[in-house]
Amino acid sequence: MFGSRFTRSITALLLIAACVRPRVEALPGAPAPSRRLPPSPVLTGHRKIVFQWELKDEDMTARGDGVARIAYPDSVRLDFFLGGSYAGGAAVLIGDSLQVPGPDVIRRLVPPRQLLWAALGKLDVPAQRDTVVRVDGQIVRADIGAPVRWRVSFRGDSLSRLERVSGGRLYEWVERGPDQHVQYRHEGSGRTLSLVIQRSDAVTTFDPSIWRL
Repeated sequence: MFGSRFTRSITALLLIAACVRPRVEALPGAPAPSRRLPPSPVLTGHRKIVFQWELKDEDMTARGDGVARIAYPDSVRLDFFLGGSYAGGAAVLIGDSLQVPGPDVIRRLVPPRQLLWAALGKLDVPAQRDTVVRVDGQIVRADIGAPVRWRVSFRGDSLSRLERVSGGRLYEWVERGPDQHVQYRHEGSGRTLSLVIQRSDAVTTFDPSIWRL
């Protein structure tokens, strides 16, 4: 009995430690007060992205396939399909309005608007007067807000990482790798969503009905 209690206590402590949000360290790199963030590309038209996904949460692991249909500049529909079944769900973002009906697992798959756009390569956080920019080789980083609310990283002109900061601690983030891998993590809960982009195609248009859930 004692051994069982000890094991449960250790497991609980490990879970608590895993969910402690890390403190944000000082922004690395050389100060660049006259440097601006790379300009966001002016995106127009429609694009269809096919991906595989895997969700790891404290009480579950799930994976499957997905499709993102984007109507620039401000609309996205996401469809997720659970592997090995016909189950799934969808989410629609139009402007600031995000709709995620359906089962809880689908809600866990969709990050907030700014991080969702970051996963698709678009910075949806405007620079502010107190934005601090530093350069480290090919990496340009910036802290946005005072106190810092967002930290963004660019590799060249491409958005590579966006972090949401709260109370000096890392709250959640999205990172885009050069190998078509995208990862979202919510530090408070330990929830991690990994995407592998299979295909990204420009298309002419979408049926208007896809924006109604």
